[in-house]
Amino acid sequence: MRAVQPVPAPGITYEHDGPALRVVGQHRGFVTGPRDWGGVRGSELDALIARQRDFFAARGEAVEWKTRGHDDPADLPDRLRAAGFVPKPRETVVTALVEELAVTAPALPPGVTLRRVTADADLDRIAALETAVWDQDMSWLAGYLRGRLTVAPDENEVFVAEAAGDVVSAAWVAFRPGTDFAMLLGGSTLAEWRGKGIYRALVAARATRAAARNAPYLLVEASSDSAPILQRLGFRTLTTTTPYVWTPAH
Repeated sequence: MRAVQPVPAPGITYEHDGPALRVVGQHRGFVTGPRDWGGVRGSELDALIARQRDFFAARGEAVEWKTRGHDDPADLPDRLRAAGFVPKPRETVVTALVEELAVTAPALPPGVTLRRVTADADLDRIAALETAVWDQDMSWLAGYLRGRLTVAPDENEVFVAEAAGDVVSAAWVAFRPGTDFAMLLGGSTLAEWRGKGIYRALVAARATRAAARNAPYLLVEASSDSAPILQRLGFRTLTTTTPYVWTPAH
């Protein structure tokens, strides 16, 4: 999945610095790379980290360096912390067979419906939902989703769960041509609607779409809230991922 990056949305550029792939133009910078970081080690790795930090510092932007639990070198997290990057909550990377989860008519609580969306107004409603769920400004998400749907409409599908006309949960699925995986993203639900099967229904709906696209596997980078639900559905743990974020001083 790392080797096949999605088509960049308008205004997004990919830049390479040795083994590091730098994503520029999003709401914050993003850095990823191969499992062994091209064999870069020691002071050379410190310099690579510092260059990414300083690049985004010059833009006045935060940057996320994405690490995985099975990557080398083992001291990469320590070196990121030494450069001022702060670890965020660790996520669990899980996968499942599409054929075991695809359900054409997933069970929903009374009064809740699922709908695929593309309209700007719906994307704005999703951003408002995410802002409410996470208690932080997620207004950038509408533009991010709009960009993905603009540049690669066949590789991204967005869904909402609604009750009485209000969005109570939202999730999307990204297909990565050249891989066997459909990646499940989002899945945030308002607190008062959790525990009612909505998240499970959104997983099933997206698994059904993956089946239609002949993608054999689902992949999720799951939060501590989502991982237990997914594991009960039959997802298996592969590894972990931890974002390290550097933020400029205000």
